[in-house]
Amino acid sequence: MPGVALSVDEKMEIALALDEAGVDMIEAGFAAVSKEELIAIRQIAKEVSRAEVVSLARMVKSDVDAAVSADVDMVHVFIATSDVHLRYKLGISREEALRRIAEVVEYAKSHGVKVLFSAEDATRSDLSFLVEAYKTAVEAGADEINVPDTVGVMTPSRMAYLIRYLRERLPPVPIHVHCHDDFGMAVANTITAVENGADVVQVVVNNFGERAGNAALEEVVAALHFLLGMRTNVRLEKLYELSQLVSKLFGVPVPPNKAVVGENAFSHEAGIHVHGVLNNPFTYEPMRPEDVGNRRRIVLGKHSGRHAVEWALKNIGVEPREELVSYVMEAVKSLAVKKVKIDENVLREIIRAYKGDLSSRYAV
Repeated sequence: MPGVALSVDEKMEIALALDEAGVDMIEAGFAAVSKEELIAIRQIAKEVSRAEVVSLARMVKSDVDAAVSADVDMVHVFIATSDVHLRYKLGISREEALRRIAEVVEYAKSHGVKVLFSAEDATRSDLSFLVEAYKTAVEAGADEINVPDTVGVMTPSRMAYLIRYLRERLPPVPIHVHCHDDFGMAVANTITAVENGADVVQVVVNNFGERAGNAALEEVVAALHFLLGMRTNVRLEKLYELSQLVSKLFGVPVPPNKAVVGENAFSHEAGIHVHGVLNNPFTYEPMRPEDVGNRRRIVLGKHSGRHAVEWALKNIGVEPREELVSYVMEAVKSLAVKKVKIDENVLREIIRAYKGDLSSRYAV
């Protein structure tokens, strides 16, 4: 993610949290980037007890050497397969790309590690050549393959077609999918890929990643679990805690309206919604907040009705008498348009004003 650089200790803290949360693989970094990166990956590989640890590597033998020296379980090698990347970034032909794939995948496999092969910019590649590249990698020893939507240009229908197309033409190796969010469809494309035969989803916490980010771990896992009835090894109750940790270490706030882990994901203000939720949460919640480690919030504001005010008063141990409820409702609506956030402290101030305490800031 632009502007984010983690120390070894910070990377370690996130890796251990991911491991505790139950993810199956942790791509710990790019070992060839720097000595510090190599140290971090090696330490993660040593300390992580459950997840497989992966290091990224270009289709270059020295990158593979660096990754292997970090004692990882899997080396993730990649090379671009789209014509625009081959011509303008790498300056090589399709034939040269295939030669490098065969040579470096075989080299990586000879070191006794698992090998994952990515065709960078797969979704803008010629399909027949893309199949040829994947077949070349598998024949050279690749254990798994990855389909990256590198610039986020896919739609769910196109992703469904691509995964089925590849599944029908490739050996039965696990297929990963790696979606970027340039058009806001990374999660939808990821879920569609699974529905059409993908086996592994590459995701990130909080959708943090290059440009507009990648498919969010918390959203993908929740959708797989609650919408498709699928089970992963991820402990859903750890999702909110994991989100908060990554947000803190990245120094990037989680948007309040972020699905699953945002502060507003289970917040209710509108009177009709609050009434329904207080009677039965499933009226306006598709899953229980505690299932993903989050919590329900009844918010007082411009759209609040009597039920929300009564609930808020009871929540702080105050009897919601009719006259008090009416007073609080009027005060809340007045303060809300002045951009005052109505938290418990403000609510107590309003009650003090109602009781005639002229020292209250909200005495009328």
